[in-house]
Amino acid sequence: MSKDKILYEGKAKTIIKGPRKHTLIQRFKDDATAYNKKKHKIFKGKGALNNRISEFLMSHLKSEKIPMSFIERLNDRDQLIKECEIIPIEFVVRNVITGSIAKKLDLKEGIKLKKPLLEYYYKEDSLDDPMISRDHVEAFGWATKSELAKIDKLSLKINNSLGKLFKKKGLTLVDFKLEFGRLMSDKSKVVLADEISPDSCRLWDIKTNKKLDKDVFRKGLGSLLTAYQEVASRLGIGH
Repeated sequence: MSKDKILYEGKAKTIIKGPRKHTLIQRFKDDATAYNKKKHKIFKGKGALNNRISEFLMSHLKSEKIPMSFIERLNDRDQLIKECEIIPIEFVVRNVITGSIAKKLDLKEGIKLKKPLLEYYYKEDSLDDPMISRDHVEAFGWATKSELAKIDKLSLKINNSLGKLFKKKGLTLVDFKLEFGRLMSDKSKVVLADEISPDSCRLWDIKTNKKLDKDVFRKGLGSLLTAYQEVASRLGIGH
């Protein structure tokens, strides 16, 4: 793939011009980053693992009628996706207290929430992705009230679906980040975009609370690849 077809170079993925109108290729990289790239390392094979895990999870959600940009996995590294205008918000769903919310609110890690908590973060690395309210989103025109209502509903439906799926595999879906976008072919349609993988989800073993996600890298808890391979194995994904 020639360099001039690269449209965007992200921390963990590269976006490349697609083969057809309103399509893109999402290429998974081996880079692992934390704290907005303050910590960075390359793990050979990580991109291929995330590609397969995300394909598995997106296919599961597609079967449950979740609208999405994902079309298909093309090879070890690449996915064919629908071109979207990305809404510049990270939608975070929390089921268990950990990470930034534990630190900010001085809460004990591991407390299960009575109901899922949905948070919004403005996607801007230079500002460390600040937490915002829905009023901010509407006031600055990042999404409309009706779009937010749809995204909230989809986020909670995705949480419920993936929570059940992971539970069957002996994993707790602690929290995760979602991104949404408007289809370039029809901007009235808001769809799930980006990826879902251990890069964007916190996953703990149900019995031991052993971390099997990017926190392994963030906190220096062992081998990132081994953790991701265990998630893939539990989901029944071959290498």
